Amino acid sequence: MNALLSPTVTRTVARRPLFLVSLLVALVVAVALSLVLGSNDLGLGTAVRVLLHDDGSEAATIVRDVRLPRTTLGVLVGLALGAAGVLMQGHSRNPLADPGLLGINAGAALAVALAAQLFGIADPGSQVWFGFAGALVATAAVFAIGSSGRQLSPVPMALAGAAVMALLSTFTSLIILSSNPTLDVYRRWVVGSISGRDAGISLGILPFVVAGLVLAMINTRALNAVSLGEDTARGLGQSVVASRVVGLAAITLLAGAATAAAGPIASLGLIVPHVVRAVTGPDHRWLMPCSAVAGAVLLLVADVVGRLIAGPAEVPAGIVLAILGGGAFVLIARRTRLVRL
Repeated sequence: MNALLSPTVTRTVARRPLFLVSLLVALVVAVALSLVLGSNDLGLGTAVRVLLHDDGSEAATIVRDVRLPRTTLGVLVGLALGAAGVLMQGHSRNPLADPGLLGINAGAALAVALAAQLFGIADPGSQVWFGFAGALVATAAVFAIGSSGRQLSPVPMALAGAAVMALLSTFTSLIILSSNPTLDVYRRWVVGSISGRDAGISLGILPFVVAGLVLAMINTRALNAVSLGEDTARGLGQSVVASRVVGLAAITLLAGAATAAAGPIASLGLIVPHVVRAVTGPDHRWLMPCSAVAGAVLLLVADVVGRLIAGPAEVPAGIVLAILGGGAFVLIARRTRLVRL
């Protein structure tokens, strides 16, 4: 079979397993850096020791109560957004698509603003459930508006997402501008950050992220067929409607949980699939897991960078990623062969 492939394709196929292993190693390194670096730098040996045995020291408090929950959430959110980005770009066949295209970010933002305005909720542990509910409602609205009968064409879905996003963003602006306390709560959430979250948030979103990742991997074979065109996919025996339903469910679970827990993390779901696709090629069976792991690595690295560049006053990971992602996307967009789906 390999004899029928071009040398370029053969090299791409051969390096996929090595690339995935390299990403997993990079994830382990990023986790270690996240545990030891910050305003109080710790040695790796100290971090491992206090993880295995809580001796009541200051180092144990920092690692177990602050950095471990933060790192765990970063891994989950990064995995979720990396995979969700692949799904969005694959199903919409739009290289500029990201998880916010279905109104997920706007729905979560409105729910968080309403929770602060009506109930005075400012705790991230309580916000996450309102944000997730808002993301689900917004996605259901886009699904209902964008679907035509049994058809789930990506263009009407994208238009419906843009319309719902604009409407919900308007309501959110009205709410936060009418109340300074609500504005303060919303301002802290909307920058996108994994700091200040306890372990309960990671445990809360874990089932949704796992379920979303399972659906995403199940959806990879159908995505490969759909990328050849809907008529070709049907000729190969794939149900386009069923594949889109599974994909949308996975996007909702992954992006909804991630956004609710950490706020909107700009650029991650948009940039990571493009970078990974340059190495793995368009085969979603490899693109999906590699993008998920790369998303986790990038988010943890951005969080560590945000801790170090500003001293005690940390820069949220969402802002670091927005800065890095903007420049990276300009470079990627100029290399058109990387963004062509």
